[in-house]
Amino acid sequence: MSTVALITARGLFGQRRALILLPLPLLLIGLAAICRAYDIDADQWGAAVIVGLGFAVVLPVISLIVGTGVLGSEVDDGTLVHILTKPLPRRDIILAKYMVAAGASAVTSAVPLFVAGVLADSATFGLALAVASVVGAFAYSALFLLLSLLTRRPVLLGLVYILVWEGLLGRFLSGTRVLSIEQYVITIADKLEPTTILQSQVGVTTAIVMSVVFVVACTLAAINRLGSFSLAGETS
Repeated sequence: MSTVALITARGLFGQRRALILLPLPLLLIGLAAICRAYDIDADQWGAAVIVGLGFAVVLPVISLIVGTGVLGSEVDDGTLVHILTKPLPRRDIILAKYMVAAGASAVTSAVPLFVAGVLADSATFGLALAVASVVGAFAYSALFLLLSLLTRRPVLLGLVYILVWEGLLGRFLSGTRVLSIEQYVITIADKLEPTTILQSQVGVTTAIVMSVVFVVACTLAAINRLGSFSLAGETS
């Protein structure tokens, strides 16, 4: 499993895909730094920058890019067949790629959110944002990795989930928030360090339980889906 993880990490960070991950975190830090430099009260910009950009865009989009990239390209170009010929359990392949995706997404999103939290309030608030973003990265990565095995357009479906389900329906239909990873992240951060910047819309128990459900259910489904691939690159 460690070999698969190493190869995946090299492929991920050795391509231009890694450069795509930098602009959004830098934008988040830059906006927070500008607001702090001009001594603007955090209550005026915190929600827009931290929630509107950090939790609603930076975290899910980075997870989408990485989560669909660690396996989706191998499905498209047929190199998945070579992986399947190796004497490795399907579970080990999925878990290795999932851990790389979740780890990369967590670091890339947690660091700028921590910095933004420090600039907005305190190191404690920054740490709360970082911890919540790690939870979100693991949940998002499991979902997007599964999508890369279910469809040839995982990025499109991922964007539909981010923009339509979480961004549109999640803000107007309370029932959809139960299946919104963004809402789990906001709730966890707000529970760890309550502030006026964050407004949680679901209970903390729901946020924790559903985050675990997303990780476990999507990972198991991905393992099962990969097990249905034949050496011809098609599902049986």
